[in-house]
Amino acid sequence: MAVNKEDVLRWLDALHELFSQNEQQLTDLDSAIGDGDFGASLHRGFAAVKAQLAANPLADLRAVFQRVSGILIKTMGGSSGPLLGTFFLRAGATCADKSELGPAEVVALFQAGVEGLQQRGKAVLGDKTMMDAWLPAVEAMRGALDAGSGVTEILEKGAEAAEAGMRATIDMQARKGRGSYLGERSIGHQDAGATATAMLIKTAAQVWG
Repeated sequence: MAVNKEDVLRWLDALHELFSQNEQQLTDLDSAIGDGDFGASLHRGFAAVKAQLAANPLADLRAVFQRVSGILIKTMGGSSGPLLGTFFLRAGATCADKSELGPAEVVALFQAGVEGLQQRGKAVLGDKTMMDAWLPAVEAMRGALDAGSGVTEILEKGAEAAEAGMRATIDMQARKGRGSYLGERSIGHQDAGATATAMLIKTAAQVWG
C-alpha cells in the first residue's frame, strides 16, 4: 500500500475530529503540570487546518504539509504550535516531487519531522515531553521497515511504541517546560504532549492502514 495526498487529507480530517473529541482530556492532562491550554490549542489548530485546506485545495503532498505547518504555527498557542509546525514542515520536505509514499517514504517522513522537533525543542528521551512518544515510535517504525513490513504494520508498530512511551511518562519527573518547575510533584502525571503524539500516530495507522 502507498499513501497519497487524499490519504493525508483524510488523516488531517481525522486528527481534527480526534482533537475535538479529546480536547477536555488533553486540557486536563496539561492542567496538571502545564499551562492547561494544550487541548484547546490542538482543537483550534486542526479546525483551522480543516477549514483552510477545504477552502484552498492544494496540488501536491509537499504543499499540503507546508500549509499545515503555517496554519498550526499561526493558530496554536504556546510552544506546541511552533513544534508541530516544524514537524509538518520537515515531514513535507521529504515529499518533494512525490505523489505517493511507500513504506520507506512514510518512515522518512516521520523521522524527518521528529528530527525537526528535536532540533527545535531540544528535548531528549526521559524529559517527560512528546519526545518520549515520538522517539520510540520512529525507532519502532525503522525496525519494522528493516524487517520488510508494509505501511500498515510500520505504523501499527510505531503506534504501539508511542503508547508505551506515553505511559512511561507517568513515572517521570519533568525536565522541560513548565512541568519542570514542579520538580518531584510532576511525577504521577501523564504528559499531554506524549498523549497527543500517541493519538496522532495511532490515527495515521488507522487511516493509512
